[in-house]
Amino acid sequence: DVLAGLGPAPLKRGDRLAIGHPSSYGENAAAESAAAELPRAGDQVVFDVIPGPRDDWFDADALERLLSQDWSVTPQSNRVGMRLAGAEPLVRARQGELPSEGTVAGALQVPPNGQPVLFLADHPLTGGYPVIAVVAVGQLDRLAQVPVGTRLRFRRAPSPLPGGLDMGHG
Repeated sequence: DVLAGLGPAPLKRGDRLAIGHPSSYGENAAAESAAAELPRAGDQVVFDVIPGPRDDWFDADALERLLSQDWSVTPQSNRVGMRLAGAEPLVRARQGELPSEGTVAGALQVPPNGQPVLFLADHPLTGGYPVIAVVAVGQLDRLAQVPVGTRLRFRRAPSPLPGGLDMGHG
C-alpha cells in the first residue's frame, strides 16, 4: 500500500523477479511472448466503461468528451492512480465537493481541473471528487499493464445489467 507505506518497496528499473521454471521452449520464450502482447508507450489501448455513479455532476457533453478523445497516461501515475491528460478537460455541471465515498479499482474520478484520475490497485476514497465512469471489471488486469506514455480511449460498455440498465444517471 503506497499511501500507507506498508509492504515492500515498489519495483524499480533493474529489479529482478523470479517467475518460475524455464519452459521447454527455452528460458526466454514465455517472457518474450508475454512482453509482445503488453501495451507500450505510444500505443493506443481501448477500455470499456460503465457511466456513473456520479456522471450527473458533469455537463451534457462531458461523457461524450471522455469517449471521443485520447487520454495520455502521465508520469505522475502510480499504483494508486493513473493520471490522465486530454486535450479537452471534462467540465462539471455542479460545483463543490461530495463527501468522501468508497470506490472501486477502475473508477475515473475527475478533480476540478477536469483531467481524470483512473484508480488502480491501491485506490483511496474519492476525496470529494465525482466519478464519471468505471472501467469494466474484466479489463482491470490489462489496465494494470499500461505504461506511462500510452494513449487510452474509452468506449461505452455493453449493458452490464439485465434489461439494458446501467449505473449511469445520464
